[in-house]
Amino acid sequence: MDMLIEKIKSEGVVLSPSVLKVDSFLNHQIDPKLMHEVGRDFADRFSNSGITKILTIESSGIAPAVMAGLHLNVPVVFARKRKSLTLVNDLITSTVYSFTKEETSEISVSKKYLSEKDNVLIIDDFLANGQAALGLADIAEKAGSSIAGIGIVIEKGFLKGGQQLREKGFRVESLAIIDSLENGMISFEKTSENVEELLR
Repeated sequence: MDMLIEKIKSEGVVLSPSVLKVDSFLNHQIDPKLMHEVGRDFADRFSNSGITKILTIESSGIAPAVMAGLHLNVPVVFARKRKSLTLVNDLITSTVYSFTKEETSEISVSKKYLSEKDNVLIIDDFLANGQAALGLADIAEKAGSSIAGIGIVIEKGFLKGGQQLREKGFRVESLAIIDSLENGMISFEKTSENVEELLR
């Protein structure tokens, strides 16, 4: 997705060989026009999959998930990381480890928003070690829902999360795959002729 790759190149900040900061357009400040196109791309990729719900995790997954839900015309459910006085009963929970925050959180979704009738598309902002996606998949499976696939805005292809998810049989669609963050430089996996042309 050329627009996303250009944004990463122009505004992404490499903090270490494994950490990329994109808080100017994705996970602190949000670029609505970009997120609209991100949602459209996810919707195009999964348009024939019979999606009934989109499942994401707070907070950075919400913007791309909502835009995908808009294009697919389906509700968006987000797993909560924080305890809430209004979310206490009939919860489906899982545990996830955050690569960037280096902490483990319990995430939860109310049983009334996911069921065996649902065909779920999981969406998240980053894919690093795959723990968030696996936690969301665990929740969907506990609800009896089927999983159509996993949509990722930015995948760190040099880490093992994507490989592990694909080896487990999940369909993973990543809009931008970063090949390396070494030496402060962002390089992308060349996944199409358009991307190759863009990066010349």
